[in-house]
Amino acid sequence: MGSGLHNKTPGNVSQVMLLVIAALLPGLVVFIYQTGWGGLINLGIAAIAAILFESLALILRHKQPLAGIKDYSALVTGLLIALCLPPLLPWWITVLAVMFAVLLAKHCYGGLGQNIFNPAMAGYAIILVSFPRELSLWPTLPDAFTTTLTSAVHATFNGGLGLLPNWDALTGATALDKTRDLSLQQTAIPMIKEQTHGLFGAINSEWINLAYLVGGVGLIAKKVISWQIPAGVLSGLLLCTLLETLIAGPTPMGPGFHLFSGATMLCAFFIATDPVSAAASNRGRIIYGAGIGALVFAIRTWGSYPDSIAFAVLLMNCLVPMIDRIEPHLWRRNSS
Repeated sequence: MGSGLHNKTPGNVSQVMLLVIAALLPGLVVFIYQTGWGGLINLGIAAIAAILFESLALILRHKQPLAGIKDYSALVTGLLIALCLPPLLPWWITVLAVMFAVLLAKHCYGGLGQNIFNPAMAGYAIILVSFPRELSLWPTLPDAFTTTLTSAVHATFNGGLGLLPNWDALTGATALDKTRDLSLQQTAIPMIKEQTHGLFGAINSEWINLAYLVGGVGLIAKKVISWQIPAGVLSGLLLCTLLETLIAGPTPMGPGFHLFSGATMLCAFFIATDPVSAAASNRGRIIYGAGIGALVFAIRTWGSYPDSIAFAVLLMNCLVPMIDRIEPHLWRRNSS
């Protein structure tokens, strides 16, 4: 996306964001299919909250709220947060995530083009460490639409999934959760794969990752994003997985599982590519992306959280100033 959104006119920013939303559509369709009414309600809450908090922040900063909303950056932030959240989450948790993203991670640093952390991942990380139980309740497919619209609305606005009498039957651990839990019990690898692996990736998340991949390739083709960060993220993750296999032998989480599980493709093409909080140069973007991929692998394998996108992105955001500073010197040294 160039050198940063702060170097673009508002019209260009809105065009870029509309293209990002269009590229998200395949993933949005699969997400709604997999999460049912709860996922659709989450998307609506997050989108409305993002627009309202963006308006509030602009008013408090004595700026024109309508002009700021028209760039669609807040809407994209809200959508990205909602795509990371389980359905039937209490509404106020979704609102909190969006509030932290828009007010704290974005406008406290000066607004669009000035944030040093990815706003969506900052908001998500705060609620992830604050409400880990609520964010671990995902529906068991293919029963996403078993919960009616009335029940989904009632649960979302009156306490969340735990309010439903049959919530235990509607929820289950994700493939990443199961893999970690079964690995800790030292269960045989074939048994783990039977419970966690689909055709080419993690069960229940391989298709949505494929949808994000399709949309992301479209963004590269339209030159909305450059290829370096997605390539870096996927290469870093793949290389670590292959090294683990060479050193430790076959493991439950192979290359296909890592690449098509959790939010891997969403991260590679839609989250890590935020031009403001990412590295500036092409080579720096490869280093930045590879660092995210390596951290995703490390946290998934040895950390306390089954998926690790938010923490990996935020940690690499912290290293961006160093990458931008030392990368040109490294290149000159290698060339001399």
